[in-house]
Amino acid sequence: MKVLLVDDHPLILSALQTVIQGLGDDVTVVGAGSARAARDTLKNDPDFDMVLLDLQLGDANGFDVLAELRETYPALPVVVVSASDRASDVIRSIDMGAMGFVPKRATNDTLFEALRLVMSGGIYVPPMTLGAEATGGGTGDTVPDVMRHVDSYQTVPTLEALGLTARQHDVLLLLLQGKPNKHIARELNLSVETIKDHVAAVLRALGVNSRTQAVLAVSQMMQQQPSPMAVWKPTDR
Repeated sequence: MKVLLVDDHPLILSALQTVIQGLGDDVTVVGAGSARAARDTLKNDPDFDMVLLDLQLGDANGFDVLAELRETYPALPVVVVSASDRASDVIRSIDMGAMGFVPKRATNDTLFEALRLVMSGGIYVPPMTLGAEATGGGTGDTVPDVMRHVDSYQTVPTLEALGLTARQHDVLLLLLQGKPNKHIARELNLSVETIKDHVAAVLRALGVNSRTQAVLAVSQMMQQQPSPMAVWKPTDR
């Protein structure tokens, strides 16, 4: 696995490089101390398996860099590693296409878990309780119920308990990869209208109203699964 680590703090960059290298002998970590350095690195060598991105960069806004990476390298997973652990930052990152969000205060084991989950096709967000701070106010709350009491893991349903059909499972998998309905329809050889129906059914099963909410809800469920690969294995088509 080849990882690009983007952080403008030299000590943190060095420490994270050492930690990530501990994932195994087959892991290569390349550090970039700025957004510009990250751009140059990817331009010269786009053969990376993952990017770990700090949101606080001296030469660019981290969210802008995240949007740029998702646009330029849509197949490259980006995991945000940030000193912030605000729910609003987590939601915004996932909404913009990040495949994970790991607070810098997290333990090494948590970081390892997050990276392994992302590499196996899952999405990682930290356990948290969401409320008005996540949505910018006390009204119009759009946080899915499954995210409200994540300390009580017995209240979090499993993906198997959702009762999705095989096709809905496939749609969910592609939906969580950030693919629009037209791309999902093309990949599954179905009409866009059929995909819309499947997406609506998936959101109803999850009890959410948007794709971002679906990502957040499923990420919590995935952390309770014994084998993420089993959850995300596409059905035969």
